[in-house]
Amino acid sequence: MTSRLNPYISFQDTARQALDFYRSVFGGELAVSTFGEAGAAGGPDADKVMHGQLETPAGYTLMAADTPTGMDRTDGSSISVSLSGDDGDELRGYFAALSDGGTVTVPLEKQMWGDEFGMCVDRFGIAWMVNIALPG
Repeated sequence: MTSRLNPYISFQDTARQALDFYRSVFGGELAVSTFGEAGAAGGPDADKVMHGQLETPAGYTLMAADTPTGMDRTDGSSISVSLSGDDGDELRGYFAALSDGGTVTVPLEKQMWGDEFGMCVDRFGIAWMVNIALPG
């Protein structure tokens, strides 16, 4: 069996909106379960996302959840999601879509190591890094 490493992003109350946005960027199949569906129907978090998972046609898997009441969550730069490869058109499209409504922190352009690289923070406060490999 193969092991996989996937980003799991915590949101305050916007996991569903963020996952819908990421599906609009990357495409794919989205599965979402709420705390209410998992047995907490009468609780304050019933409509919050307990677990969401986006499986994309490119093979990416993004997971996300809302932070339940009583659990600490702080905004910050404790996670960045990195996209890399050699399909420049696809990766430039992702960068444009992710930075729309967000902030470009490093423009996507050729870097000293030869690749195109850029960084942005999307409208949900998640940092993204995109690297387009130099044709070789």
